[in-house]
Amino acid sequence: MLRPLWHKFFRFDLVFGLILIFMLGIPRFYLVLKANVTGNYSLVAIIFLLMWLSPFFFLTKDGRRSIGMVKPANYIWLPYSFLAGAVLCFVMYFTAVFFFKHNISNWFVYISRSYQVSGNVINDSDRFVYFIIYSLTGMTFSPIGEELFYRGLVHGSFARNFGENKASIADSLAFSLTHLAHFGIVYLSGTWQFLFLPSLLWVFFMFIASRLFFLCKQKTGSILGAIFSHAAFNLAMMYLIFYHILV
Repeated sequence: MLRPLWHKFFRFDLVFGLILIFMLGIPRFYLVLKANVTGNYSLVAIIFLLMWLSPFFFLTKDGRRSIGMVKPANYIWLPYSFLAGAVLCFVMYFTAVFFFKHNISNWFVYISRSYQVSGNVINDSDRFVYFIIYSLTGMTFSPIGEELFYRGLVHGSFARNFGENKASIADSLAFSLTHLAHFGIVYLSGTWQFLFLPSLLWVFFMFIASRLFFLCKQKTGSILGAIFSHAAFNLAMMYLIFYHILV
């Protein structure tokens, strides 16, 4: 499955998957934390692009097929996957509002602070433009990069040791803990803080999201199912941020 070049150094197994997580996960974690302060996510986008390219860089054509880079076997599950991702995002939003209202312990409120849009005050004439711009980027870089990486390359390497379900649990743990950089470890009033209870809920939901994306991959028979679900999750998040938070 690995390209001949990499056979000298790796096997497509657990160790390879862990190396990948540390190789891209740690820089991504640091860069997201930094971007939460500066609002500049250009370097984070490069990490997503590297995740996007990683299956092509490491795997043969047959290897890419083995991780789900194929046409869907069940196209009817593509719209279901899209709907499921959006629904989960709305569940997360209403859960956050129920427990934390619209204060900084609400994960979507904190994430919205990093969007450089006129000091987080948007007039109605610009709102739709911002929504479209952020939605287009949010539905491409992250969903394609993360799904090819976590539900594809990393999952495939773990599955060689653990099987499909346990591999999904492992890659979901990596995915959810990585998202502590987006929320949980927060930068407030010039200092870093750790919001314990909100971060636990956030990581739990990110784990559930990851498992949902894996289910969509299984149901469609293609990594495209996971990408569709992830893209819809991000689209719903953009809608909630621009039409319910930044108002």
